[in-house]
This record gives sequence, structure tokens and C-alpha cells, in this order.
Amino acid sequence: MPYALFYQDAKLSKAYPTEADVWTLARKSGLVVDAVSEEESPSPRPVLDNDYEIRPCQLEPNEDPDKNKADADREERLEPRLH
Repeated sequence: MPYALFYQDAKLSKAYPTEADVWTLARKSGLVVDAVSEEESPSPRPVLDNDYEIRPCQLEPNEDPDKNKADADREERLEPRLH
């Protein structure tokens, strides 16, 4: 089942093969923050900022999640890295 990034009911990203792929996209986009819960362990855990959600989605016509992931991976390799 493909996954995408949503805000309310609006699909904001392309579909990707796994939920983990969308988490990676969200991190790179600056949408992931560390949250600490007093009820759970004191170590921070990643959460999506501003009510964004990652959830299963329907594919658009002719959309290929595997191609979307390959394109994103290729773009990442081509981006210059700042050190």
C-alpha cells in the first residue's frame, strides 16, 4: 500500500512505497520535530509538526510509488551537501 504526506485531507506529496519513505521526505523538508512525552520514556521521539500526517493513499492515474522513490533518491544524490 502506498503512503503520502497529508495536511488535513489534502495530499501534499507524491505517493511512496512505504511509510518510512515518507518520513524521510518529511525530515528532509523540515517537518519533523523531536517531542518528549512525560508519560513515555524521557528520550525525544520524532513527530510531524503542525498536524501533518503520513497515511495510506490512493494513487493518482499513472503514478508509480517506486519511480517516485527512485526520483527522490536520485535528486538527493545530486544535491550539493553543505558541511
